[in-house]
Amino acid sequence: MIKKVLVANRGEIAMRIFRTCRVMEIPTVAIYTHVDRAALHVRYAEEAYCISEDESDTSYLKPDLILEIAKKTGAAIHPGYGFLSENAVFARRCEEEGVIFIGPSADIIAKMGIKTEARKIMQDAGVPIVPGTKEPVADAEEAKKVAKEVGYPIMLKALAGGGGKGMRLVRKEEEVDAAFRMSRSEAGNSFGNDAIYIEKYIENPHHIEVQVLGDKYGNVIHLYERECSIQRRNQKVIEETPSPFVKPETRKKILEVAVQACKKIGYYSAGTLEFMMDKDQHFYFLEMNTRLQVEHPVTEECTGVDLVRDMILVASGSPLPYKQEEIEFRGAAIECRIYAEDPENNFMPSPGIIRVREAPEGRNVRLDSAAYAGFEVSLHYDPMIAKLCTWGRNRESAISNMKRALREYKILGIKTTIPFHLRVLQNKTFLKGNYDTTFIDAKFDIEELKRRKNSDPTVAIIAAALKHFEGEKEAAARATTVPLVGESLWKYYGKLQMAVNNY
Repeated sequence: MIKKVLVANRGEIAMRIFRTCRVMEIPTVAIYTHVDRAALHVRYAEEAYCISEDESDTSYLKPDLILEIAKKTGAAIHPGYGFLSENAVFARRCEEEGVIFIGPSADIIAKMGIKTEARKIMQDAGVPIVPGTKEPVADAEEAKKVAKEVGYPIMLKALAGGGGKGMRLVRKEEEVDAAFRMSRSEAGNSFGNDAIYIEKYIENPHHIEVQVLGDKYGNVIHLYERECSIQRRNQKVIEETPSPFVKPETRKKILEVAVQACKKIGYYSAGTLEFMMDKDQHFYFLEMNTRLQVEHPVTEECTGVDLVRDMILVASGSPLPYKQEEIEFRGAAIECRIYAEDPENNFMPSPGIIRVREAPEGRNVRLDSAAYAGFEVSLHYDPMIAKLCTWGRNRESAISNMKRALREYKILGIKTTIPFHLRVLQNKTFLKGNYDTTFIDAKFDIEELKRRKNSDPTVAIIAAALKHFEGEKEAAARATTVPLVGESLWKYYGKLQMAVNNY
């Protein structure tokens, strides 16, 4: 039995796991660096241990120290996502040293973590794969030979990659040398492995993924699919379920294929099979994430399943608590990843102290976050500060709830992507559900440019005037040492943010 859980992670995912542990009445252990000493996950856990060697040490990749703390506290380890979550060496050490790893076996992580190996395994399991190489390519010249065989465009991809790192789209031979060099460099810096393989690029593809859940007794179920095609630089920014693109007959087929493949490889714990789907509903295996996904809340909202709870139960040796026919899918859900980035400045990182934070509330709203007023967003870690999810009885209702929640969500002191999400949710192509992975570059930007060109400048002028007035008011307050009235200040902040968001 698991009697305590250490989360080898930080931020919102650590908080999300801790909250389920509290429901299950399982004590928790946090780890943190000097930068994160005031982080919410550190305050929330029953125990917390600093893993920094000195003030300049910001790394959470400390397998030796994390294992030492786990053994000292008698805790199982949940890796969350990122960091050590798909590190087969770390998972194997947990197995060898008697520490429960809340995830799949080290062997499965190792096999599915090497993308070319995963392609072979899935092909043997009867899953369609994208044409490409089964082994890494040695250099740019070999990449050119492969490209001639499969045909341009091609996608260069990191062998041990994820999260869009090390990926380059190549449309013609003249681009291969530079793209290969950049892809290899980014892969090496991100994963410590600069090996590159090639896949045929599917034009205007949809990124569809299937959530699976298995136990150690051969039982595997699916929790339906997610549409993850709203991407920026190959990184997902908005996800929803069910997919507005996938037809019922295609859905049935892709779900069956995913479950059978996981049964064949003996998969257990939560996992996700990612697919590319073309305009004719043909789908091809992309990769498998042997961990909890960032976007798992939309699945939980529509199925009622707590994936973290079930991962803990499976890791402790329990069978799945339900069968496939007992999973009831209800309504629709959408998630927006809130980043500390400036969407008006090419999404540049926006570190700093959050001065004001007012979270959205009300029916059918879920916010996974570790941010608070006074918290400093650091440049040392991923800029995602929250995941905002809404549910509705249908897609239109879920989107309406998200618009309302985004307008209520106030974060001041740093730039965030909240205005960007609002503009996406007002986009005609998105509202029709007729989008693919090229949406942001090929459709959203063009429509947004036209909208701004043809829009009445009055709103922008009002917003600028409000900002100027607010500055004058603050200056006057400082000069007279009379404090500002909070209610009045909030009123102008609200008007300013609404004006900027609508513009």
